[in-house]
Amino acid sequence: MPFLSAAQRRAGRELGSASAVADSKQTLLCTYLSAVLLLGLVLNATLGWSWADPVAALVIAAIAVKEGHDAWRGKGCCAPTAAATSSADAKADACGCRPGCDCCN
Repeated sequence: MPFLSAAQRRAGRELGSASAVADSKQTLLCTYLSAVLLLGLVLNATLGWSWADPVAALVIAAIAVKEGHDAWRGKGCCAPTAAATSSADAKADACGCRPGCDCCN
């Protein structure tokens, strides 16, 4: 999944597609969530830490709340506009992000 995310981000930047770059960030987020879940399950199974799985669930919930809050407030990737994709607009970067947007970071 991290390799897929990197490939999506690279392709999105080359194509100037903010949605493809945003999708790459979503793919990377899913990777992190899967890693947290796996870690909790492994700690529970190998070391008998029955609390590790619920703690992993709380971490996942906290990430979900943060992402939901950011989406509610309008943070995230900005959709490119026709003006942003033109070469005359020096304020937009390669994928059409305007200043203050973080879709290409």
